[in-house]
Amino acid sequence: MFALRHTPQTMRRLQTCALTALLVGSIFLTEGCKKKVAPTPVAEQGDPAEITVTPELGSNLKLGTPQMRDVLGTLQVSAHVQTDASRIARVGSPVAGRILKLLVFEGEYVHAGTTLAMLHSTSLSDTQLSLVKAFSQQTLAEAAARRAEQLVAADVIGQAELERRRAELLQANAEVASFRTQLRGLGMTEAQIQNLEKTRRLSADYPIVTPNSGTVLERKVTIGQVVQPADPAFTIADLSNVWIVANVPEEDAGRLQRGMEVVVRIPALPTEKIGGHLSYVAPIVDPATRTVEVRMELPNTHSLFKPDELATMIFTGSTARELTIPQTAIVREDNKDYVFVETAPNKFLLREVELGDEVEDRRVLRSGVTQPERIVLDGAFHLNNQRKQNAIKGGK
Repeated sequence: MFALRHTPQTMRRLQTCALTALLVGSIFLTEGCKKKVAPTPVAEQGDPAEITVTPELGSNLKLGTPQMRDVLGTLQVSAHVQTDASRIARVGSPVAGRILKLLVFEGEYVHAGTTLAMLHSTSLSDTQLSLVKAFSQQTLAEAAARRAEQLVAADVIGQAELERRRAELLQANAEVASFRTQLRGLGMTEAQIQNLEKTRRLSADYPIVTPNSGTVLERKVTIGQVVQPADPAFTIADLSNVWIVANVPEEDAGRLQRGMEVVVRIPALPTEKIGGHLSYVAPIVDPATRTVEVRMELPNTHSLFKPDELATMIFTGSTARELTIPQTAIVREDNKDYVFVETAPNKFLLREVELGDEVEDRRVLRSGVTQPERIVLDGAFHLNNQRKQNAIKGGK
């Protein structure tokens, strides 16, 4: 037998072949273990504003097109209820003093001549004292003048003395008249002044009396408070008639005039139908707001309308043909208006529209839909609910 001899060159060749075989085997093994993964298809997302309905549901929807209607040109402006300025009385005290007693409070109805409060006034008693003194001097001057006339007739005194005493009487009369006038200005009646002259009894208690009948809207005094003649104590208003006041932009005020028909809506009284005519249009423009003040007088015999209530004043003008849609076609979301437009049989698209004034149970259509397009006239609310449910489920 022959022995196998391995030379260094032979050994290197064998190692190279072994490595090559190992590499090729690993490549085949790796390729055999790989699996082909198919790409995942991306689901097509539908438009959330679109909805497809079944024929049964679609048969319950009323479809149609916007319609032309005769629409009165209107102007709506914000307004408010205001007290009739000619029926307001701001009652105070003509004398300085301290409030002793309050006899009425806000919301009460009072008649003319009612005492609202009592106060203590030293200035009133001082004027009363001056009248009492002047009245006493007048009595003495009258007696002196009569006595002088008798003495002149008896030739006891001269004519000059008589004239002097008559001058003193005139001065006393003037002083009495002056203090009587002051007391009337302080609120005392003629009967009270005569009683003061008769009894000589002074009184520092002064009643604050309302000159008009009405409701007490405001009370600005409390017990113990010192008031001055310039301080208002009560506000009395006759609310049997009120004003509806609005400020109209100057660019729209040119068409307004006294006697123009007005419709008023008050949110607090949604069922009340209020109509009337403009009683006043300001002759000037307010430079600060660039508006013109207008008002309407409104009878309020049942006290339905309260001062400072918000209102809307509506002015009507000429008639025009406008495109309109019914209120039932409108979907209101996020302070915007929408309608459902038919894009294919039983398929609808929610589209934003711009609306104008109300016309009975319809709204003027400004933009968003043209007249030939078919829209959902009735059932839009339920259709929109279905669209939202579909959006939550993730499909149309």
